[in-house]
Amino acid sequence: MPFLTVPNWQNSWTPLLVLGYLFYLLLGAMVFQLLEKQAETHSRDQFQLEKLKFLQNYTCLDRQALEQFVQVRGTGSHDFGSRNSTNPSNWDFSNSFFFAGTVVTTIGYGNRSPSTVAGQVFCVFYALFGVPLNLAFLNQLGKGLNAHLMMLERWVQKPVQTLAVGVFLTTGTLLFLVFPPLVFSYVEGWSYGEGFYFTFITLSTIGFGDYVVGTNPNKHYIPLYRSLTAIWIVFGLAWLALVFNVGADLMEKFLQLKWHKPDLSLAEGDTTKLEDEPEQPRIHIPT
Repeated sequence: MPFLTVPNWQNSWTPLLVLGYLFYLLLGAMVFQLLEKQAETHSRDQFQLEKLKFLQNYTCLDRQALEQFVQVRGTGSHDFGSRNSTNPSNWDFSNSFFFAGTVVTTIGYGNRSPSTVAGQVFCVFYALFGVPLNLAFLNQLGKGLNAHLMMLERWVQKPVQTLAVGVFLTTGTLLFLVFPPLVFSYVEGWSYGEGFYFTFITLSTIGFGDYVVGTNPNKHYIPLYRSLTAIWIVFGLAWLALVFNVGADLMEKFLQLKWHKPDLSLAEGDTTKLEDEPEQPRIHIPT
């Protein structure tokens, strides 16, 4: 009689979680684009009117000098430069997808935020459900990677096991920390050190916002550049979180070993002392 096989429940719902996570990012990108792009267009039109009024009041300046001033001022203030009509839209689909990814991953660069009340309210509820979904997604990715490592521990001998873990860490380091700065240096015009700094600050969810990809108005980016960067961030978060967990476990074991060593030696010393000392006779004092 054949045995009934019970399907692995975790493996069955993992593809649904991946599809749901991707759908949630796409949904957020579409809604943010719908809510914010029209307001951005209106803000840029108002900014053009303000520049015309400025030229009328200050006739010593011409349009070219004012545009140069706007570009220079925009490098120090993202909001000031983003209203310039010559700059790419901050709320096209690619930028909206990237923004949705920074919301659910809690990176929050701070260089872009919703300006409309509807966009702000939607952002609150989008993060309210998106952050737990992101945690579940990263947790599932981490479990999958951890399961492969545990499988190696069961079936592989100790030297080969150490080699496999080393290969895993080396491959992840190359894919998420070493090679991406080369791409960012080429596309953004950064140095390798700046690209590496951006990579680690992003994947560790610190997100200062001093370096953000796809924000240079003088660069022409491919449409999928920021979307691919958002996908790289998600998988990089899972890998770096697993590395942090491994490091935390090693540190905890090291501290426990160092903490319990004096106690063990003290206990052994007390035991030896009790064994060496002869048992004292009990003296009964009659009353």
